Amino acid sequence: MTHSRIRTVLEMIKFEHSVFALPFALVAALLAERTGRAAWPAPRTIAWQLAWITVAMVGARSAAMTMNRIADIHYDAANPRTQNRALPKGLLSLRFAWTFTLISAAVLVIAAWQLNRLALELSPLALAFLFLYSYTKRFTALSHLVLGFCLGISPAAAWIAVRGALDSRMLILCAAVTLWVGGFDVLYACQDVEFDQQAGLYSIPKRFGIAGALGIARIMHVMMVLLLGWLAWSFALAWPAWAGIVVVAALLAYEHSLVKPNDLSKINAAFFTINGYISLLFLIFWGAATFVTTF
Repeated sequence: MTHSRIRTVLEMIKFEHSVFALPFALVAALLAERTGRAAWPAPRTIAWQLAWITVAMVGARSAAMTMNRIADIHYDAANPRTQNRALPKGLLSLRFAWTFTLISAAVLVIAAWQLNRLALELSPLALAFLFLYSYTKRFTALSHLVLGFCLGISPAAAWIAVRGALDSRMLILCAAVTLWVGGFDVLYACQDVEFDQQAGLYSIPKRFGIAGALGIARIMHVMMVLLLGWLAWSFALAWPAWAGIVVVAALLAYEHSLVKPNDLSKINAAFFTINGYISLLFLIFWGAATFVTTF
């Protein structure tokens, strides 16, 4: 595969957006490594598990994004904002996209197999949810929350990957990530209100208008911050976790200040840059909290 073709594939799956959910999964893995144990496991064990969790996340997201591009190829070709994407322009073939999807799905399954039996058994279910999202905008305005849930299950998956079972407290983090992703997807969807109306697609901005959608996104993000507080309290995490929540809340407030009903010109900065900072800083602060907190 040539360098330019690799770049095209990475652009198709928006590889750089892997940063959104991966830090939350890694935090869940660190919490799982430390919770209820007298000491940290061997560094080699931790590195092995984190590496396979990362591989699984990249495989899952690559499969999901490519499936989304396959499912939406005709919509992407008709939408002025997306008609220059690889599949509508013919830079990549549908055959290649399907092959890449199957390979990426196989990577997820192999990574799950390397982690533990429960992770392997649940991997087909995870793929089913990831593929379902691509079709939800055809029949429900709640597609944003479905997308959020697809990323939101990653902390639970990471915990299972480490412990072989699920702690119910991880459902709090799953809900927080679901609301975070769903909220910023609502913001992003404000760009396509007119196209969604023409194409008969469903979205919260189409249903409630841009001003209403922005209000709903704010509520979702406020709920996310509250859930993070609940999670930090439930694990009795030390001050870095609480400092991280303050940072996340401040960045979310700044994100919403960039987007106004009559001015969506800064939506890309709000969507890509700010949310990338949120996920990485969350990993730094909460990762530090796992080292200084006594469980």
